[in-house]
Amino acid sequence: MNSKERMHKAMTLSVPDRVPVMCQLSLGHYFLHSGIDPLKIWYTSEGFADALIVLQQRYRFDGILINLPGREKDFESHIEKTEDKGNEKIIHWKNGDYTVFPIDDLPNYHYADSSSKIHSLDQIDPEELYYVEPYDISGVSYPYRWGFEDNPRPSDNFFPDYHSETIKLVKEKVGDEISVQSEIFSPWTQLFELLGYENALMSIFDDPGKVKACLTRLAEGAADLGKRQAAQHVDAILISSAFAGGGFISVGQYEEFVAPFEQKVIQEIKKDFDIPIYTHTCGKIGDRLDLMLGTGTNGVDTLDPPPLGNVELSEAKKLLTGRGFIKGNIDPVNVLRHTDRNKVRESVINTLQTGKPGGSYILSSACSVAPHTPPENLSLLTQIADEYGNY
Repeated sequence: MNSKERMHKAMTLSVPDRVPVMCQLSLGHYFLHSGIDPLKIWYTSEGFADALIVLQQRYRFDGILINLPGREKDFESHIEKTEDKGNEKIIHWKNGDYTVFPIDDLPNYHYADSSSKIHSLDQIDPEELYYVEPYDISGVSYPYRWGFEDNPRPSDNFFPDYHSETIKLVKEKVGDEISVQSEIFSPWTQLFELLGYENALMSIFDDPGKVKACLTRLAEGAADLGKRQAAQHVDAILISSAFAGGGFISVGQYEEFVAPFEQKVIQEIKKDFDIPIYTHTCGKIGDRLDLMLGTGTNGVDTLDPPPLGNVELSEAKKLLTGRGFIKGNIDPVNVLRHTDRNKVRESVINTLQTGKPGGSYILSSACSVAPHTPPENLSLLTQIADEYGNY
């Protein structure tokens, strides 16, 4: 059984030959450990595709998650100058904006005119929304434009042709052996990125009706993007809904502002494509697993254990078995990042032994692997799955 088949079995609640292994890596981890220039990874489709494949092969993961959009070819034509500060670079753009680019973390785009940032829900017309991409090279704009385009895009021609380029490149290079997966952002996450975290949280109290109108429009765009990715024959789609855990909102708020709109996205994609869709939510989600499954998602990603979250894998197995697959539960901070190989091995074996029975489990870090996580610790995951993960 190859990696693609193994992942598909687990995601469709079947039993593969062994437990599959696949972690989501932080962008900083690619910058530090792929051997590819970080600027090429962030600013070019080709650079990111190569970085994805290099580390998938290094760690022998069964899948690849493509979580950056494709990039326009001529981004360099917009650069005025670049300053090398050692641990970071400063990219000055011809429009007066600049990007601070650390060697081990996400780049931060800064506007020359700070008034161009969105500060308040009052500034937003829901009808002008469609999709908000947090990882666009020129930050989040409103009304939304991609990169350094001069004008906003209409919803009937919103995603540029190059948007799916990285998916095409990865699929061409890995063939039909590896599970190639893509990512879309949930309407709730998009709202957070558009308004800023504090303003987004306050907006659900100040004007819940307008918030729901915004989420409805953002769900349309997310579903459109998911369909476009499915049309490129990705093997699964991840809905990133990072700010929907108990550290941000209550169960009642999740039920009101998150679940209905993620359900719309999932239902719309599945009208046209029979493809596994799963949900990534960080932190304390033990009290909302039922609500997450109620959206129609096929699986749940992260399942952060204490102290990062509140999910005990044994309890999640009882609730989710036969209803959705499980991916995650290995502590990426206190285990993978800050312990030695012996302790990593012990923790991973225990996690594997709990998650393995009955299938539908994917061995993974709970949340993204931190930039400075020792590669040798990550290499242990597939080794241990080979030893203890066979069915």
